[in-house]
Amino acid sequence: MPNPQHRLETAAARLLLGLSRRLGPRRASDCGGWIARTIGPLLPVSRIARRNLARALPLLPAAERDRVVRAMWDNLGRTVAELPHLPVLEWEMVGREHLVPLMEHGGPAILVSGHIGNWEVLPPALATLGIRMGSVYRAADNDAVDRLIRECRAAAVEGEPLPLFPKGSTGARAALRYLSGGGVLGMLADQKLNDGIAAPLLGLSAMTAPAPAQLALRFGCPIIPGHVERLGPCRFRLVVEPPLPVPPGPDRQVQILALTTAINDRLSAWITERPAEWLWLHRRWPE
Repeated sequence: MPNPQHRLETAAARLLLGLSRRLGPRRASDCGGWIARTIGPLLPVSRIARRNLARALPLLPAAERDRVVRAMWDNLGRTVAELPHLPVLEWEMVGREHLVPLMEHGGPAILVSGHIGNWEVLPPALATLGIRMGSVYRAADNDAVDRLIRECRAAAVEGEPLPLFPKGSTGARAALRYLSGGGVLGMLADQKLNDGIAAPLLGLSAMTAPAPAQLALRFGCPIIPGHVERLGPCRFRLVVEPPLPVPPGPDRQVQILALTTAINDRLSAWITERPAEWLWLHRRWPE
């Protein structure tokens, strides 16, 4: 028997995506931002964001924290509303030279980023350079909603949809096969993993997924950090950085921790520079 809540969620998602398409990219982005920044700060989940900000950026005055929360919701609302318009979003790139080896020879390689700016821009933007990046993602609990999201992502690139690997054992095995075949794998590395390893993020110990480091060491491939900066409605800058250096030494666990810490260091720098563009709603640090 269909889940009534899932049916309601699916109907709402179809309505929102359909409305966004009818409005067009710019108006949809503005509308999504207005709705989210008006309603979002009033929701109970915003308490998580305020608590995270108070702990991670303690020197930020309370009024500024409120401004960041409101701007975070604005960015999130725009990101959702821009989903049906991925093929026509505008972007520029800084650090393109770090992708030239992948453009010329392919992978294996790992690109790490976070829920910053509009992270959905990364795969279709790289596809225009000939880099067909597969992505590890958390599938929505509602299969029908998840299918709608995947359809939007598929429409963002020409030809075959880019590979998507849902988190879990099945997706992990598929991602391994993809890397071993010379694929480029994208991973958002800023979410909490309870059975991960502790590494500093914004100066606080955070349980972090070691998978990017483990895979890079296993396949001898580079980890390339990059993130998206919002320049305005439907306009973005992709910032690609040099590959992270592989820590020397025979101890694999020491190398994994060092690489994971280096990833969190990059995330910390990006978030500190543009805190309003990170998704502060995750329970990222232990109570």
